[in-house]
Amino acid sequence: MELPRPAIVTDDTQMTLALGHGLRTAMDRGSLGPEALERAVRKEFVEWSRSPENNRSPGVTCMVACGHLESERRPWQLASQMYSKGCGANMRVAPLGLIGPLSDEQRAGAAQLQAALTHGHPTALAAADLTAHAIRLLAQGAEPMGLVGLLRSYAYENRARYHARWLGDLWTYGEDPSPEQYISHGWDECLGALDRLQQALRQPSPETDPCLATGEGWIAEEALATGLLCFLLFVDEPVTALRRAACTSGDSDSIACLTGAFAGAYHGPDAWPVEWADRIEYQGDLVSLGALWDA
Repeated sequence: MELPRPAIVTDDTQMTLALGHGLRTAMDRGSLGPEALERAVRKEFVEWSRSPENNRSPGVTCMVACGHLESERRPWQLASQMYSKGCGANMRVAPLGLIGPLSDEQRAGAAQLQAALTHGHPTALAAADLTAHAIRLLAQGAEPMGLVGLLRSYAYENRARYHARWLGDLWTYGEDPSPEQYISHGWDECLGALDRLQQALRQPSPETDPCLATGEGWIAEEALATGLLCFLLFVDEPVTALRRAACTSGDSDSIACLTGAFAGAYHGPDAWPVEWADRIEYQGDLVSLGALWDA
C-alpha cells in the first residue's frame, strides 16, 4: 500500500489530535477530572473547527456543536446535539484507550464527555466508551477472539450507569424520564451492534463488503462494529485489515480510523510499515502525543 508524500490525514485524525492535545493540557496539573477536560477539549475542538486546515469534509454535527461551544459562557450541554449519534463521537476517542494512568471511572467518564461535547445521543456516548475500552483491552494484550464477549459484558455491566460527575444534567435535554433510562438506550443499541458483529464472525467472509454485515459506519455503534469486524477478520495482517476498512461502501475513513486504532493498540507501532511514519501529515504531533499515550 503506497502512500503519497505527504500522506494527508482526514478529519478523524485531526479531531483525535485535538482530543489528545486537550487531554495533555487537562492532565498537566494532576488527575483528570471533568472540569479540566471540558475546558481543554472544548478549546481544542473550537480551534480545530476554525482552522484553515479543517477542509476535510468534517461532519455537520461536529461543526454545529463547535459553533455553539465558541461561546465560553454557554454550558456545553446546550451545544451538544442531542439527537445525533454520528461516528464523530468515537472516531477520535483512541487517546483515552491508550493513556495509562486513568481509573476505569475516569476513562469511561472522559470518553463519554468528549463525545457529548458534540453528540448528545446516548448511543454516541456508549459507543465512545466501548471504543476506548476495546482499545485499552487490546493494548493490555487481550485475546482478540475473545474481545466481543468482553465488550458485551462491559456493556451489560454499565447499561444503567449514568456518569453524572462527567455529564452533569445532559440527560435532561433529551426525552427520557431518568438518567438511567437515557443511557441504557445507548447501551442497548451498542449491544445490538455487537450481536451483528458476533453473527458476522461466525461466518467470516473477508471478500464481502463488511458494511453489509455490520453497517456503513455513519453512526457510532456501526463504526465501532464494522471497524472491529475489519480488525478481527485480519488480526495478524494489520495492513490488510486497514485496506479492507478503507475500501467499503460506507464511511470508510472513519471505519479505517477505528480499525487502525484497534490494530495499533494490539500490535504496537510495529503494525505499520516504517516508511509510513516518514510520510504522515502531523508527524510531530503524532510522535509527541504517542510518547505521552504510551507512557
